[in-house]
Amino acid sequence: MIQAIFASLRVLVLVWLALALQSGDLQAQEPSSAPAQAGGQEHEPEIADQDWTFEGPFGHYDNAQLQRGYQVYKEVCASCHSINLLSYRNLGEQGGPGFSAEAVAALAAQAQITDGPNEKGEMFQRPGRAADHFRAPFANDQVARLANNGALPPDLSVMAKARPGGPDYIYALLTGFREPPAGFEVAQGMHYNVAFPGHQIAMPPVLNEGAVTYTDGTKPTVANYAKDVSAFLMWTAEPKLEERLRLGARVMIFLLAFAVIMFLAKRMVWSRVGGDPAPAP
Repeated sequence: MIQAIFASLRVLVLVWLALALQSGDLQAQEPSSAPAQAGGQEHEPEIADQDWTFEGPFGHYDNAQLQRGYQVYKEVCASCHSINLLSYRNLGEQGGPGFSAEAVAALAAQAQITDGPNEKGEMFQRPGRAADHFRAPFANDQVARLANNGALPPDLSVMAKARPGGPDYIYALLTGFREPPAGFEVAQGMHYNVAFPGHQIAMPPVLNEGAVTYTDGTKPTVANYAKDVSAFLMWTAEPKLEERLRLGARVMIFLLAFAVIMFLAKRMVWSRVGGDPAPAP
């Protein structure tokens, strides 16, 4: 019975570690230790750990931060990057930015969606609806490459889970544009970035002080823009994080209670073992 209790405790530890891993607390926080080779020099990506409300098994999203992050994505990132896996209605779901139904409808209506064919067999444009997927900035990958000198802007739906470091990497990338060090040759059309592997990226610096006007009093700085949009992209990558963590907490409470019950049951069942035998009738 003692072995069963220890087995239950081991399960608790494994569940706890799994929750922390999935929420990004332990997920590849450090980039690859292999130095990047470029221009005959060795440079390692610089990615610092940031504090996030959604880290750890008790993490949660900051609704106000997600709303600001969506604003930065919409006004800065959406001109090149899509989030094809999400619909506008997700902006109003529990555990997300928390926009009202009216706000979601208004935000969706700002996009022109290609629909059809109509009764004449023609495609047409209409205002977006909450059920529509986010409108992509380009009709296809070929058009996207033509508009970006051959570079294809990646979809950002799951970028925070697809890159080592997750939101830390996104924050470091957005704030990591620098002048190249002496002796480092940057190819034509590329930009030096301390966080990008190889340090040469086709995307130019896109965040500038005052580029986005916040309505809640948050300072319009590059650091705040990067922090907010990184949190928003973490939510797009894992919109059910809060629900999953609540479920994990219930499972751990159940396993702990089960271990206590099993221990007390063992004490009760085996309490008379080794005592005097019962008298014969």
